[in-house]
Amino acid sequence: MNRDVIIACDFPDRETTLSFLDRFSGHRKPFVKIGMELFYGAGPDIVREIKARGHRIFLDLKLHDIPNTVKKAMRVLSALDVDMVNVHAAGTVAMMEAALEGLTRPDGSRPLLIAVTQLTSTSEEVLHQQLLVGASMNDTIAAYAANARRAGLDGVVCSPLESTLVKGACGQDFLTVTPGIRFADAAADDQVRITTPARARELCSDFIVVGRPITAAADPCAAYQRCLEEFVQ
Repeated sequence: MNRDVIIACDFPDRETTLSFLDRFSGHRKPFVKIGMELFYGAGPDIVREIKARGHRIFLDLKLHDIPNTVKKAMRVLSALDVDMVNVHAAGTVAMMEAALEGLTRPDGSRPLLIAVTQLTSTSEEVLHQQLLVGASMNDTIAAYAANARRAGLDGVVCSPLESTLVKGACGQDFLTVTPGIRFADAAADDQVRITTPARARELCSDFIVVGRPITAAADPCAAYQRCLEEFVQ
């Protein structure tokens, strides 16, 4: 699968989002992420509208519930014709298998399904002291990724710093979708496990998810192009 940059459209409403995407008219239409804030604020119609504009969509809702509930929810999300969706790997193999079943349409087609291992805002200290996970961060991520692979998923969300680890545990064809991307000359903000687009490429990430370095830039199109040049080209 071709490497790509996904812009995190973490905006509060439809108007702000579409105004941002309008800036890319005449440019390559970026792959975009729609997260909880925008989806809960604007509803499924924003997905349909952005899809109709020709964008690929990663619907980032991180489902985590009992298997039957997740299965039914995925059936609804599959009808939105998005390109990628996700769940939390902590929801167990059974939940991920149910998600895959619900996501798969009668004709056998479906979006890519990936699982969140650990959020890039989670440090090793938080993993141990607050989440009460005794294993190391790397061992936890490798085990969660292996569970996702066992459940039939296409890949995981992880820090770019763990992409090589995941590939080693699950194979080169197992996708790594990596947030926590910052330019070398930018602030880390609330992310802990981060790196640059160029380094993410070296670490074998398949997709990088980039938010504020693009959306808060004075020239988002130029920032997006910089990401493409460092990561894709």
